[in-house]
Amino acid sequence: MSKMKKYLIAFILLIGYISNLFPQSNISKSNNYEIMTASDSPSVNYTYATVPTQFVEANGIKFAYRSYGKQGDIPVIYFNHLTANLDNCDPRIMDSIAQYRHIISFDYRGVGASTGEQGTSIADMAKDAVGFINALGYKQVDIVAFSMGGFITQELLLQEPALARKIILAGTGPRGGEGVSDVVGLTYKDIFKGLFTFRDPKFYLFFTQNKTGKQAARDFLKRLKERTENRDEKVKLSVLKNQLKAIEKWGHDKPADLSVFKHPVLVVNGDNDRMVPTPNSYDLAKRFPNAEKVIIYPNSGHGGIFQYYGEFLEKAIPFLIK
Repeated sequence: MSKMKKYLIAFILLIGYISNLFPQSNISKSNNYEIMTASDSPSVNYTYATVPTQFVEANGIKFAYRSYGKQGDIPVIYFNHLTANLDNCDPRIMDSIAQYRHIISFDYRGVGASTGEQGTSIADMAKDAVGFINALGYKQVDIVAFSMGGFITQELLLQEPALARKIILAGTGPRGGEGVSDVVGLTYKDIFKGLFTFRDPKFYLFFTQNKTGKQAARDFLKRLKERTENRDEKVKLSVLKNQLKAIEKWGHDKPADLSVFKHPVLVVNGDNDRMVPTPNSYDLAKRFPNAEKVIIYPNSGHGGIFQYYGEFLEKAIPFLIK
């Protein structure tokens, strides 16, 4: 490990320690959550800013999740990105899908309000996802996955292919894909940059740094703050380190044979993705025999679906309801 990286990690540890001494007032422990049981019905009257956090136990873990929208036998499960808790889902995307489908987001093991310790294996994260879905009583689900969520989704297919019906993969790529393992250095670099510019690292990681990209970043980060009550718990530094280890290992592994999966698949990305380089989207789509034509959004980065959420939803919703 380089001296610079050691200093960076030490600095992040210090910042994390200080922030834990002064917890945010709107981030609560489980006794302040609006707790509902897994049997409670979702409601179309909720928005992502108001839907209660629920809990369900699976694989010895108490998973935190949010569930709402139009009821149906097959829900849409949202698989989120690196270090994301429940509050990192774009409310425009979640609310729009919820008008037509029942949608569920959840915290991975050890993330946010979910218990346990985050592991260092993408395959283990997929096992947890299977357990979570089974605990909710679903035999089949549709999936919308972003970034690391797309990695987990591919491993889920290898473990339980019949569990998934339709899949949307955004800002992601295949196992062993070009530049996937490089996300570790890039992430630490932009965290460091964010600390010194007092910005959320997603401002740099998810968006291009021209005028258009910067405005899209501001708009996206503002949307993530729309939920003002009963917010999720902060993500621990150990989660970042363990998830980056998992991604690095997964990025060096041999590609999986995805040609055996006949699921309808939609792959989308920005044209300048630094985290999971855009050529991976084309590579990934070619590996699925029933993938639709890849959609690439212009002048956008890793968070292309957040910058172009309207255009994304114009394609995603018909894909999910047909």
